[in-house]
Parts: sequence; structure tokens; C-alpha cells
Amino acid sequence: MPDINKIKLPKHVAIVMDGNGRWARKKHQPRLYGHKQGAIHARDFIEIFSTYNIPFLTLYVFSTENWSRPKAEVDGIMRLLKDNFNEAVKIAQARNIRIRHLGQLDRLSPGLKRKAAEAIDATKDNTGLTVNIAFNYGGRTEIIDAGNQIAKEKKPPGKIDENLFSQHLYTKGIPDPDLIIRTSDEMRLSNFLIWQAAYAELYFTPVLWPDFGKEEFEKALLAYNKRQRRFGGLRSR
Repeated sequence: MPDINKIKLPKHVAIVMDGNGRWARKKHQPRLYGHKQGAIHARDFIEIFSTYNIPFLTLYVFSTENWSRPKAEVDGIMRLLKDNFNEAVKIAQARNIRIRHLGQLDRLSPGLKRKAAEAIDATKDNTGLTVNIAFNYGGRTEIIDAGNQIAKEKKPPGKIDENLFSQHLYTKGIPDPDLIIRTSDEMRLSNFLIWQAAYAELYFTPVLWPDFGKEEFEKALLAYNKRQRRFGGLRSR
């Protein structure tokens, strides 16, 4: 395998962390067991990721559509997230990581909102890796929210362009993802960063999220390194 430190690396990697339920089913365990292991693995993965020279990581944790799942499963995921914030902050402080939230906070419990706010505030001055936690996030909702904010500001139609619109997205100040990875062999974005993904390279793997470790991640990086990003132009000869 080529030396990862000598290849072209993306600046922003986004991951759809899929497959926790199927991973649990393979082990004859309830779905929530899979989500718990997925949360533990996310913490471990952030530590692994921070060793690469990649400044931005976005993790798709919970979508606006996931509220339609059984209440017991949703409640369990909420508890897991709340319980994991303290450990996430410890890791972030030890590794100079900044934590950000992408999504809406309106449907979250007061306790979860508080934990999220504390994590963001505690790490806001860190200057290393930025980890965006996409929780209660939906790409279409993000676009609608941006449009509504622009409308409130009464911007004249001729002054609204891509740059202005991007400045009103949840990802304001963050470069678009260069590489989007989805685990568990599902080949779709599922309403994830649909504005920002316009020219992202997509990588799909059958590996379930709790099993997606350093070796599998480096396979994705090597695949990305082989891509020729043209941004609408012609392939170089």
C-alpha cells in the first residue's frame, strides 16, 4: 500500500455512518446495541482521523428523517449522544479539536441542547481538526433555512449568488467536502450536504460503520487520490 503521507489528501471528508443496525443484527443483538457501538467507534475514529493532515471531518449522525424511526430507538440514540458528549470533549481538548454542530436544535431536549452548547463552547478556540456533528440535519432543510434567512435580510434578487447563499448555510466558513464516504453499501447521499456535495468525490463501501477503521479509511483515501477532479472541465491528458 502506498505511503498515505505522500499522496494527495482531501481537505474535508464527510461520512454517512451507516450500518449500525445491520451490524447488531449480525451479532444477534438489538439495534440500539449497534448504535452504542457505532457511537464508541465514532469517538475512536475521530482520534484516528486526527492523525492525518486533513483539517475538516463531518459525521452524519442523525437526519431530520430519522425521527420517523420507532420512538424507543430514537430515544436511545438521544441518550447515547448526550452521554457521549463529555468523552468527546475530553478527546477534543486532548487533540486540539474544534466541535461544531450542523442542523437544527429545535426538536432536541433541553439537556441535549445544553450538552451540545457546552461542547461547542469548550472547544471553540481549538485550532486543529474541526469536527462537524450533523445531528437533526437535513440537506433540504438547510437550503430552506438559508433561503428564509436571505429573505429576512431583504437581499435584492440580483445580489443573491452562490457565495451569498453559502454564507447562510450551516456550513458557513467550512470548505465543501472533497470526499464523501458512505458505509454499509448503500449508494445514495440521503439528504446529506446536497448543496455542498456538487463536486465531491463519492466513495461507497460495504463495510458497516462499526467495522470501518484505519485500513478501510485509507482505502478510501487511496481511491480519492486516483480520481481526477475536473469541476466541469476536461480530463487532462
